[in-house]
Amino acid sequence: MYSKKRPPPKLPTIAKTIRHVEFLREARRRQFEAERAYASLSRYFSPNLAQRLAGDLDAIDLGGQRREIATLFTDIADFTTLVETLEPGVLGPLLNDYLTGMTDIVFAHEGTVAKIIGDAMHVLFGAPSEQPDHAARAVSCALALDDYAQSCRDHWRQKGVTLGATRMGVHAGQAIVGNFGGGRFFEYTAYGDTINTAARLEAANKHLGTRICVSAALTERVPDFQGRVIGDLVLKGKIDTMRAFEPLRVEQYDSPATDSYLKAIKLLEANDARAIAAFAAHVGMWADDGLASFHLKRLLNGATGTRIELE
Repeated sequence: MYSKKRPPPKLPTIAKTIRHVEFLREARRRQFEAERAYASLSRYFSPNLAQRLAGDLDAIDLGGQRREIATLFTDIADFTTLVETLEPGVLGPLLNDYLTGMTDIVFAHEGTVAKIIGDAMHVLFGAPSEQPDHAARAVSCALALDDYAQSCRDHWRQKGVTLGATRMGVHAGQAIVGNFGGGRFFEYTAYGDTINTAARLEAANKHLGTRICVSAALTERVPDFQGRVIGDLVLKGKIDTMRAFEPLRVEQYDSPATDSYLKAIKLLEANDARAIAAFAAHVGMWADDGLASFHLKRLLNGATGTRIELE
């Protein structure tokens, strides 16, 4: 039977096929890189932001960029001492439960987890992606973190573990942010006085009897901020005072306790001798108010005004 031979394919068709194969290989390579980048980025950024950055790695390859941000530090009181008393089978689930819940809240507010050391977290807003409302996000996130941390304390107390309060410091200003550490070690973080100040505000809570301490520089960037004046702090290593506030939820701000405190702090700001009686009456009604107790103790020890030096 006679069969007609098929003519060899034309060269242009072969070249087109080769280009198509190369295109598919390049597409697979890009997809693999994006997936690998997403896996790495998702440790630091919210899922939506990680997905966006994975497709544009240049967005985080900054090498250092100065920008306006809000930054938040968290730390559990007396956690190091607690760790020494816990068995590994208890510490592991406790820390995993706590940090998972905390990071989920940060990501829900589109924050960036710059660093986790033990139980402590360093969070950024306004980097790497610009957020015009970064200060408001930071305050909202801090209040949500406080709610979760308190519920976490209640949960573990029922299991016989006394977990300390989570303290937070929040500040806003300029910082240098970027990917530092070289090609082998990825660390997206921030440096500058803004970062150091937030860390010192977190530490100040221990003396003030508060859980959240935010700077006036932050509150000025938050429309309709609601909170209590803490005082004019002189932080460690500083000379000038910094006005600080304790942010409050709406129901807290509208409560009789807050009204009572605000009246007492106004007397203190005016150097009115009646301030000591006002704070004494307040603490008599709300004995668990750590900040009011702090001011009352200061006044009883001869202090005046709102200037508070912290060592």
